Amino acid sequence: MKATIWHNPNCGTSRKTLAILQDTPGLDVEVIEYLKAPPSAEKLEQLYRDAGLTPQQALRTRGTDAVERGLPDASDEAVLAAMAAQPLLIERPLVETEKGVRLCRPQDKVHEIL
Repeated sequence: MKATIWHNPNCGTSRKTLAILQDTPGLDVEVIEYLKAPPSAEKLEQLYRDAGLTPQQALRTRGTDAVERGLPDASDEAVLAAMAAQPLLIERPLVETEKGVRLCRPQDKVHEIL
């Protein structure tokens, strides 16, 4: 099975989630450092839909200017566009497998899709 993680190596939760993936036998792990290679608004929309989240629920507010910009109350389209333009606004880590997508906070949520 393949797993794709949108990863920030500076984030402890993201590192712990990646370690779980790497320690899972038979799993082919693709690591995307989303701050260097941000997903498109369309890809984010698909990931959040598959995870059962709204873009606002997956918006990183800590350490960002999201609240000051009014993003928690903005339209889905505005939030997705902001995330694609400024990937620091994407809460991490996101993991996608054939079994679904999870925002892995806490990291143990990744087990739901393995």
